Amino acid sequence: MNLKKVEKNVHTILEEIGEDTKREGLIKTPERVAKAYEYLTSGYHQDIETVLNGAIFEEKYDEMVIVKDIDFFSMCEHHMLPFYGKVHVAYIPNGKIVGLSKIPRIVDVFARRLQVQERMTQEIAQTIQEYLNPEGVGVVAEAYHMCMMMRGVEKQNSYTLTSAMHGEFKKDARTRGEFLDLISHKRI
Repeated sequence: MNLKKVEKNVHTILEEIGEDTKREGLIKTPERVAKAYEYLTSGYHQDIETVLNGAIFEEKYDEMVIVKDIDFFSMCEHHMLPFYGKVHVAYIPNGKIVGLSKIPRIVDVFARRLQVQERMTQEIAQTIQEYLNPEGVGVVAEAYHMCMMMRGVEKQNSYTLTSAMHGEFKKDARTRGEFLDLISHKRI
């Protein structure tokens, strides 16, 4: 990302909305915004192989593995406003497991891009399917969207749920039900 170019464009936006770009509080705003966007879109420059870092292991475990309440922040690609919430991921191993910390890292790779929640949910599920080839994958994302809260419809208490189910989670209602039931329980 060309930070100087982004800074110049943010400076122009500030002028166009009627701000005094020489005002003390705004002098460094273009630089701060450019650095923020660099971080918030860092998922474009992350490679899943590097994120996984070889943390896929042979294991004869064949019961559901769930990592729930993974906090995430993303940016709506339609308005470039934040959306945030939690992702819950489950898979049923088929001879391979992944280091548990890698699942939230996978979530971050896709969250740190301009996104729509529906695509992000699918990308997380497809990545786990591709790298682990499990019996099934289930992903549920729940999020508040600032583009719905701050503008447009202005509904502050509405949130969006999306899901992506593959393999046993899609084929077997009992497996899907077990996953959905387990993620509805409060933390320990």
